[in-house]
Amino acid sequence: MTTKYLHTMVRVKDLEKTQAFFALLGLEETRRYDNDKGRFTLVFMAPPGQEDCPVELTYNWDGDEGLPSDSRHFGHLAYGVSDIYATCQLLMDNGVTINRAPRDGHMAFVRSPDNISVELLQIGDALEPAEPWISMKPVGHW
Repeated sequence: MTTKYLHTMVRVKDLEKTQAFFALLGLEETRRYDNDKGRFTLVFMAPPGQEDCPVELTYNWDGDEGLPSDSRHFGHLAYGVSDIYATCQLLMDNGVTINRAPRDGHMAFVRSPDNISVELLQIGDALEPAEPWISMKPVGHW
């Protein structure tokens, strides 16, 4: 038996805001599918050169009423970043709350506009712990 990773699907309420959030993490739209009959759009986004590891953003044109609202069946997306401090600063500068700051120079958690938990991990060795990250308290949950 052969298994191949295809994508992670998440439902979104505001497609443009969610795409902008993932663009801040360096992801780009790799393909899009608009289904007039089903009234939904699928947008696949991935880091450059990693098009085989996308996140699928599912946007229902008429909203999500009637769909299960318990998103806890979904854990999180995880992305490695080359500089976790610079990435978190970019996100903060663009209005994103850092729910779990990279106090250890290695790991942070943020949420997308649709409350999707995103884990950020420093590629390679952890960075030296530094302010303001060391002193940042957790915000909300991740």
